[in-house]
Amino acid sequence: MSVQVKICGLKTEEAISAAAAAGASYIGFVFFERSPRAVTLSEAAKLRRAVPEGVWVVALLVDPENAFLDELVTYVHPDLIQLHGAESPERVAEIKTRTRIPVMKAIPVAGPEDVEKAALYEGHADMLLFDAKPPKTMTGALPGGNGLAFDWELIATRKPQKPWMLSGGLDAENVAEAIRIAGAGTVDVSSGVEQSPGEKDADKIRAFIAAAKGATVSKVKE
Repeated sequence: MSVQVKICGLKTEEAISAAAAAGASYIGFVFFERSPRAVTLSEAAKLRRAVPEGVWVVALLVDPENAFLDELVTYVHPDLIQLHGAESPERVAEIKTRTRIPVMKAIPVAGPEDVEKAALYEGHADMLLFDAKPPKTMTGALPGGNGLAFDWELIATRKPQKPWMLSGGLDAENVAEAIRIAGAGTVDVSSGVEQSPGEKDADKIRAFIAAAKGATVSKVKE
């Protein structure tokens, strides 16, 4: 089975079409106002109609309030909710119950202790996403999409008990190596396929997906 790819932070129908045509399995919409990739609920509802059947729509949220969750379900109804804030395991479970939509919890990673924290969420989240933790000295750091990578060996040494994605600083040049080292069956990219912050590049999207799907999959850890 080939590696699956999530392209996150899409804001145009053209980018969605490029990602879907190249073989993306997931399309991500960002609902975080400080991000250059942010979309509104109304924008996302319109963009969702451009996503082909069979491609999952992922909503990236940061510590969402219940009122927003209710509107998200009503107007966008994503296939997967990605929580990228400081949500506790209990809050993850609450969101899953309230929305009746599968939930993926992002785990920011800088050291082995961060990877171990994933175990706290394995009983509540349907999926996990391992992303690079921005350093405290980084000005204007976002919850994700900072273009930072972490040591992929940290994931290789601990096999998650839930389906998971690898994210953080990936691009067409390094994604195959990341897959080989971490054993990732699914990879997630945002800034690595952009020509400027928030502006996706169709050629980079195609190159990334081709590189990911062409990676050595015999060593991918399920």
